[in-house]
Amino acid sequence: MLTHVVLFKFKPGTTAQDIQDLAEGLGGLPHLIEEIREFRFGADVLRTERSYDFALISSFDDLDAMQRYQVHPEHQKVLAHVRAISSNVVAVDYTD
Repeated sequence: MLTHVVLFKFKPGTTAQDIQDLAEGLGGLPHLIEEIREFRFGADVLRTERSYDFALISSFDDLDAMQRYQVHPEHQKVLAHVRAISSNVVAVDYTD
């Protein structure tokens, strides 16, 4: 199993609607991309100086499955929105 963790730092001026659109876009992906095994996400609640604004944790059978997910057209649509509203995105991928 491969776990994919992504943290998003939003640009100044990102609206609640922008974040809602992100959540809706992400929420639809498990129904559209068969490679996704687990998919959880949400906004940060602490909002400390070191906090990122939003997190995604997803799981895939293996690296090949995650790479198919990454190039899937539906994921690419959500990724375009991520790029528009994020000033920084970091990720870590690990196997359990």
